[in-house]
Amino acid sequence: MNAIELLTQDHKNMRALLDELAGTTARAVKKRKELLGKIETSLKAHNTIEEEIFYPAFKKAGDGKDDARMYFEALEEHRAAGDLVLPDLLKTDVESEKFSGRAKVLKELFEHHANEEEKEMFKRAKALMSRKALEELGEQLAQRKVELKKRPEAA
Repeated sequence: MNAIELLTQDHKNMRALLDELAGTTARAVKKRKELLGKIETSLKAHNTIEEEIFYPAFKKAGDGKDDARMYFEALEEHRAAGDLVLPDLLKTDVESEKFSGRAKVLKELFEHHANEEEKEMFKRAKALMSRKALEELGEQLAQRKVELKKRPEAA
């Protein structure tokens, strides 16, 4: 699986988890906690493999201001979702009304980020990088993802 296919599949999986979380009610305490754990693990692993492997390769292959803009914007979106909104959500009582609002904000941030990557950054990466380079990146991403799932604290 090449890098773009792998990352797009991650996006699809995260969207499904976030949609499922958004569809829960305050009474679904166990389900919310379970989903939140999966979202935390998946989001941290996804952000880590993009930041450590894909984004640097994209930036290196890039040749213009738009490429640099996409790179830095993607990093900031990760920071907003992974470092600000997710930790806040994790500290929020799953039975509270605040939880639903914060879960929705995380979902919207992630969807915006994933849509931008898929429509702009991944399209540009296909133009900048060879099929072979994308395949090699995909292997690196998959290998690092396995490591992160074994040791989530490494994310």
